[in-house]
Amino acid sequence: MVNQEYVELAELAGGFVHDLKNHLSTLRLNLQLLAEDFQDPQTQRERRALDRILRLQNECQRLVDISNEFLRFARVKDLELTPTELGEVVEELTDFFGPMARSANIEIKSYIPPDLPPVALNRDMFKQALLNLLLNAQQAMPAGGEITLLARAEPEGVVFELIDTGRGMSPELLAKAFRPFYSTRSGGTGLGLPTTRKIIEAHNGTIDVQSELGRGTKFTIRLPALARAGQSPAEAS
Repeated sequence: MVNQEYVELAELAGGFVHDLKNHLSTLRLNLQLLAEDFQDPQTQRERRALDRILRLQNECQRLVDISNEFLRFARVKDLELTPTELGEVVEELTDFFGPMARSANIEIKSYIPPDLPPVALNRDMFKQALLNLLLNAQQAMPAGGEITLLARAEPEGVVFELIDTGRGMSPELLAKAFRPFYSTRSGGTGLGLPTTRKIIEAHNGTIDVQSELGRGTKFTIRLPALARAGQSPAEAS
């Protein structure tokens, strides 16, 4: 009963946010037209008007970003999962994230064994979850650092770890890490980690975090393993 009420509330909130985005689009369009009217200000008054318009445009964009993040968060429910090699997904994502990491002076080290048992994934959503963790690590290392990706097979399934050398989190921040809309970053939506947890749980997995100020952060994801053709579940693990 509680789960059904949650689903209904999520759908209601999703519909509300979708309508809100439509109104924001109209507002952004009108602000853009106003900005064009004042694009060559001749007086101090016109310059002040243009400055206010630009600030309103930035706030509208922030609301759109929050709305998009919330819709992603609310719509993570039943995912279509298919047998997937975890190493392939991690490689695709690190190739995508690599240029951004290099520009931020971040080195990525990946140690993913080639003989891991397959796992049931929604490839796109799982990559989104890992991307959220990579972006979180990047933000924790403004001067650069190192991200280590590890994986191993255990009797319970496959374990994936993402470790950064960033500033880490205090116990107080750590306790709130997965709380929706909680963010210590200016301009952050506070939905990246909560969305990641929802995605992992939709894969029948779990995610945990360990962190210490000045010593970095480690996220640990556990997923059920699938048997390869001709293997029993016990042999897969």
